[in-house]
Amino acid sequence: MPLALYALTAGAFGIGVTEFVIMGLLPQVAADIHVSIATAGLLISGYALGVVIGAPVLTILTGTLPRKTVLIALMVIFILGNAICALAPSYDILMVARVVTALAHGTFFGVGSVVATKMVAPDKRASAIAVMFTGLTVANILGVPFGTWLGQQYGWRATFWAVSLIGIAALAVIAILLPKDKQAPVATDWRADLKAISRTPVLLGLMTTVLGYGGVFALFTYIAPLLTDVAHLPQTWVSPILLVFGGGLIAGNLLGGKLADWNLRATVLGTMALLGLILVLFPVAFLTPTTTVIFVGLLGLAGFATVAPLQMWVLGKAQGAGEQLASSFNIAAFNLGNALGAWAGGTAISHGPGLAGVPYVSAIFPAAAIVVALIAMQGERRQAGRKTRTQSSTFAR
Repeated sequence: MPLALYALTAGAFGIGVTEFVIMGLLPQVAADIHVSIATAGLLISGYALGVVIGAPVLTILTGTLPRKTVLIALMVIFILGNAICALAPSYDILMVARVVTALAHGTFFGVGSVVATKMVAPDKRASAIAVMFTGLTVANILGVPFGTWLGQQYGWRATFWAVSLIGIAALAVIAILLPKDKQAPVATDWRADLKAISRTPVLLGLMTTVLGYGGVFALFTYIAPLLTDVAHLPQTWVSPILLVFGGGLIAGNLLGGKLADWNLRATVLGTMALLGLILVLFPVAFLTPTTTVIFVGLLGLAGFATVAPLQMWVLGKAQGAGEQLASSFNIAAFNLGNALGAWAGGTAISHGPGLAGVPYVSAIFPAAAIVVALIAMQGERRQAGRKTRTQSSTFAR
């Protein structure tokens, strides 16, 4: 893989830390700003909704700018947003700061995914995307556990100051390693792009992404209280267990990319089925410390094995739309799933079966994603059949 591709990995690492680290610090944040765990969990939903809004809007606004310039500007927004988080005196300001930080997220991964696929041969595109998203997985195996430990020792605000420094380092790497655009992106009609994205196959692909990732975050958002209150593990175990989750992310991300290059449809369905099975079995895993640790790792593996396949699947369906906009929309879909999952998990805690029932609620999402994916694939088969019949009829005449 080209060295420049790892500059995108560095940026993904910084963004990954800020997105995920708050989950390990949720009890500390809730206690410090005097809100409930469920209310603090909405900080994850707020961040995700910021991505949903920012991804398409910023992609349209920056569509004709050099991609390296766009990526650098997005990292500057990221740094400022995290600094505001560290200084936030109240829940409301912290929420606003999380949303500001999130504005950079979707467009960074949307533009970055396109840049990554341009660096490699066509049969390596999914693997290139997986390498970029490895930054997210490394963020979880190194950044998030360290950030959780740092927050437990020196307060959660120290973690956000550290994330700001990570953003500065990532900005420098991108500026140095990523080559300048050979030519500025060609201007496209964003209205026509939106029309192409609004086609049924694309919408079904985006819905599959929303539902699949909703299952991951319905559980992972509340991983810290699940480990301490349901599995009855000491709070000091949370950070090391997040290391195991990060290891699963790395393995799953790379595996998903390889499998998607081999058979995209089978990988989409297979990874969703694996994720659903793991979530259903999670309550049993909580019975012993060993099985809890194993299943946290498996959650990371299954959750991130879906990323590259879903990104490639939507890009394939969005033919006729601008690549950056289609890619950004799918990143927005991932984060809409994050928001929906965090909300569903919080609702289960506050009004449903309670904290122990969160895994069962989570499992509903990948099951629904499989149904939607099968509907989309059936539609593709019908469309291919109609095309074949039309060609045969034309040939006969």
